[in-house]
Amino acid sequence: MPTASLPKPEAETRIARARGAYLGLAVGDALGATVEFLTPGEIRRKFAGGHQNIIGGGWLNLKAGQVTDDTAMSLALGEAILASGGKIEALALASALAFDHWMRGKPIDIGNTVRRNLIRFRQTGNPEAPECEHDAGNGAIMRLLPVALATQNCSETDIAAAFKAQAHVTHNNPLSDAGGICLMRLLHIALRGGDWLQLKTEARRLESSHPEYAFYGKRQQENPSGYVAHTLQAVFQAFFTTDSFETCLIDVVNRGGDADTTGPIAGALAGAWYGEHGIPPRWKNALDKRIVQRCREQAERLVSVQHFPHHNP
Repeated sequence: MPTASLPKPEAETRIARARGAYLGLAVGDALGATVEFLTPGEIRRKFAGGHQNIIGGGWLNLKAGQVTDDTAMSLALGEAILASGGKIEALALASALAFDHWMRGKPIDIGNTVRRNLIRFRQTGNPEAPECEHDAGNGAIMRLLPVALATQNCSETDIAAAFKAQAHVTHNNPLSDAGGICLMRLLHIALRGGDWLQLKTEARRLESSHPEYAFYGKRQQENPSGYVAHTLQAVFQAFFTTDSFETCLIDVVNRGGDADTTGPIAGALAGAWYGEHGIPPRWKNALDKRIVQRCREQAERLVSVQHFPHHNP
């Protein structure tokens, strides 16, 4: 089990960690999609020794190395950030337009809440969905990595504002906001090479303020649903009880349920912590090469150029 003194490769620079986070997201997506909606028992029966390789298939009948909406929406959001001129107040509309363009391309998978609120955007032109207690799904946090990469030098206020600008296009919910902002902070700690205790303290702070997210000492969250609290419980339990990128990802996707989202979120966090070199080559090599290139390029652009340095309302 990791400790506060868990070693990290000294050679992992901020850009290497950013690439690790983005590739980790895509790896988790491609790995988890195979077992999405299966229970842990079904996975054990289908895969001797558990699911450990990127082979495609699943209910979406993916090709090996193909990714789902989690990675696709993240890449769309990254382009929106790069096109927004670094202004938080411009990000909501830029994100809505990018997501709408992505949906018009008839993606292989799209969540019901995302679809409903993007249709509402088309009808009204308003990029902010109304607050809804029923929209506490994980769709806004699965795609937040580009925002985290672009806001590493921002104030807490601007970090929260940037997250909400993209999140509220489809998911305007206080519980989702709290989980997403916490995940942003965790990514920032990992990307700057912070220590393990900082990560645990941040996650426990979320648990203290929002008991729905309690994960420490709780029964293992298996077969997690798309509910944002179930998602982060599974991710945190896997991340904080393993000591490598590989063991973290294998742990979380073999819990089944919404594995094509718990996988990418855990992959992004573990990738930021362990860096690109911590991702098993067999998984990176199995990914669609175009996705690998886009993830690497966006990661480098988002962390190399300062975004959202000031919030000018």
